[in-house]
Amino acid sequence: MNDKIRELKEIISNSNNIVFFGGAGVSTESGIPDFRGKNGLYHQKFKFLPEEILSHTFFMRNPDEFFEFYKEKMNVLSYQPNITHKKLVELEQSGKLKVIITQNIDGLHQKCGSKNVLELHGSILRNYCINCHTFYEANFIFESKGIPKCTCGGIIKPDVVLYEEPLDEKTLEDAIQKIEKAEVLIVAGTSLMVYPANGLIRYFKGKKLVLLNKEETSYDTLANLVIHDSLGNIFKYLEEV
Repeated sequence: MNDKIRELKEIISNSNNIVFFGGAGVSTESGIPDFRGKNGLYHQKFKFLPEEILSHTFFMRNPDEFFEFYKEKMNVLSYQPNITHKKLVELEQSGKLKVIITQNIDGLHQKCGSKNVLELHGSILRNYCINCHTFYEANFIFESKGIPKCTCGGIIKPDVVLYEEPLDEKTLEDAIQKIEKAEVLIVAGTSLMVYPANGLIRYFKGKKLVLLNKEETSYDTLANLVIHDSLGNIFKYLEEV
């Protein structure tokens, strides 16, 4: 393990154009459960499947049940950034890390101080009326009773990408452009099973592809360096070697 950590440290030291692509494993260290892990939402019992509840069709047809689930399971406002978030802020401030591309919707990167963050799946921190597009803070949603409504009467929708919805085109284009230009791509805390986010790796043309994840992924054989461990351990070891 120490040899791999040293190699990771060397890769980071020798590059000034790093892109970090992160998934749920970045936030689990803060206590936020992932969707697919053994304690994740997909393994819990609900009246409907989480994939169904978190779909555009369900939101439009059953907004009352959608928001009952959303308020109970997606409120992560009290969680705090962890060592991975903090290390990424340091790398950005040093000029090495150019952008964070995240699949997470919790806003912890920005809460920690990261400036350049592309949120592929949106954020619970942004919410808009589906009629007049008035902006609302997350607390307004989570503290509302029943379906959160705008002053115009419209339903307020969290700015998160639901199943059946496309990713934001501008965010996706920016992510592709950053990955294409990166010298080092660090992919961390993601099983790389979610499309189209997992397809972003194929745009990488740089020198070093690094995969950091607890479990194996189908992309491991393509990487220059693979470390199977929690990100908390990896970044803790990184500071020690």
